[in-house]
Amino acid sequence: MRAVVQRVSSAQVTVDNSIIGQINQGFVVLLGIHQEDTIADVQYLVKKITQLRVFEDADGKMNDSLAAIHGGILSISQFTLYAQTKKGNRPSFVAAARPEVAEPLYEAFNQALREQNIPVATGMFGAHMQVSLVNDGPVTIIYDTRENETK
Repeated sequence: MRAVVQRVSSAQVTVDNSIIGQINQGFVVLLGIHQEDTIADVQYLVKKITQLRVFEDADGKMNDSLAAIHGGILSISQFTLYAQTKKGNRPSFVAAARPEVAEPLYEAFNQALREQNIPVATGMFGAHMQVSLVNDGPVTIIYDTRENETK
């Protein structure tokens, strides 16, 4: 799994001109699922994201986690994170999981976050979405579970 995690002061996702998910302070997580990903990838990523300390504490240091600031997550599925761009000008998405594999893992990811008492708003899997956000900092962190040797 690849996750682009952006610290935001607010964010929302729109489908067909209707807001279907929004948060105030927290993270926007753009989540790409690889064809070989499993529930172990979900568990690893949820742990990393929920324990990520990039919010300012009382001393102005990036030391607080999402739970500490009572933040939320706007979770967006994004298969294009597995674009292969080495050859030519048209990306290949063959490494991205097919919808029948990706959607259950995306749902498991969101459920696992909720089980950590994190409020989660979502986009619509497979839909054309417009995501608006105010990147706070900016702070953007990228995780790739395929690069993790200890999951």
